[in-house]
Amino acid sequence: MSEAELVLRSTRVITPEGTRAASVAVTGEKITAVLPYDAPVPAGARLEDVGDHVVLPGLVDTHVHVNDPGRTEWEGFWTATRAAAAGGITTLVDMPLNSLPPTTTVDHLRTKQKVAADKAHIDVGFWGGALPDNVGDLRPLHEAGVFGFKAFLSPSGVDEFPHLDQEQLARSLAEIAGFGGLLIVHAEDPHHLAAAPQHGGPKYTDFLASRPRDAEDTAIAALIAQARRLDARVHVLHLSSSDALPLIAEARADGVRVTVETCPHYLTLTAEEVPDGASEFKCCPPIREAANQDLLWQALADGTIDCVVTDHSPSTADLKTDDFATAWGGISGLQLSLSAVWTEARERGHGLEDVVRWMSSNTARLVGLDTRKGAIAAGCDADFAVLAPDETFTVDPAALQHRNRVTAYAGKTLYGVVKSTWLRGQRIVADGAFTEPKGQLLSRT
Repeated sequence: MSEAELVLRSTRVITPEGTRAASVAVTGEKITAVLPYDAPVPAGARLEDVGDHVVLPGLVDTHVHVNDPGRTEWEGFWTATRAAAAGGITTLVDMPLNSLPPTTTVDHLRTKQKVAADKAHIDVGFWGGALPDNVGDLRPLHEAGVFGFKAFLSPSGVDEFPHLDQEQLARSLAEIAGFGGLLIVHAEDPHHLAAAPQHGGPKYTDFLASRPRDAEDTAIAALIAQARRLDARVHVLHLSSSDALPLIAEARADGVRVTVETCPHYLTLTAEEVPDGASEFKCCPPIREAANQDLLWQALADGTIDCVVTDHSPSTADLKTDDFATAWGGISGLQLSLSAVWTEARERGHGLEDVVRWMSSNTARLVGLDTRKGAIAAGCDADFAVLAPDETFTVDPAALQHRNRVTAYAGKTLYGVVKSTWLRGQRIVADGAFTEPKGQLLSRT
């Protein structure tokens, strides 16, 4: 404490041991101690007393489509990381699509890193991509520091990122397991999707029927079978079908190394409330019924689902047509994810400690950053979000930092106002005012 440069004090600090009144001492970019609330402030240290606002570890969002370079009219590192910072997110991991080029070779990774380097308001890492023809690129990407590899089991929506069939999945997964890597998977079965009714048009019920639960369930079962056979580590992306939960729980009990995420839109929005033609609600897999949502929350509570991430997948407004068949499928949620999840969590009897576990500590652990991120503890990066959990705001699209301000949350009243966000000991946003970019590029190594 005697060498501290900053002391952040609150009556409510969320630590791995629980929530308590504390003074958090920071030297340089690191937390050096979590001390009693009334610990004396050393000479020369700056005291920031946030009163009764909650200090939580900065969120770690491991599922973000920044789209930069190549589709920067959809989103870019400058706008995406500002939106994240405004929402209390201090670390994100960027998906290998929908940028051009996709992150499927080391050269492509370097291109993306060069673009991101001076635009990142928060710390940024990168996933690699597993394609039918790039098995030979996987190990070099792993050695270059990507956190794992994304694959689709059904068409991705962009031609430059084709999906894997079961033979190609086995080949890629065997390679990744050989060097101890992680495969993260968009799990929908293309045959079930092709067999589902495809009416098109503005009716949400028709769109929902076109992406049935059994497409998810079948693909997840096949993924688990491959992971079991190869003793590989896999992660199920954006789970929306509650029908897959018993299969996942059984596989875990058998020792299969499978983890699972879901998203704020599956936890807070329901199929019953989606108006016809409102494709701002379109994502794949889709937002399902309220009864399905209840089971997702139950799985979060019992640990079957590990974490909550945004799957921020923006586009320009013109791609969100009123035809669900042709509209771009993706929901923008970076700036609103914490407040959206907290609003629903508090109604269901969960506390902020649960939200921190799902959106910060478990996501940091997923990508191997848990020694640096996701906790307010000595030795961790001094990343914080300061939250007024009982204050509310009504979502105004014009107030969002996303490049395209299309949102499924427009007009909703949410609990939890982010008062400030801190990255490695520096306040990067407070009351809507941002500093210049201070983010670093992160590597698995």
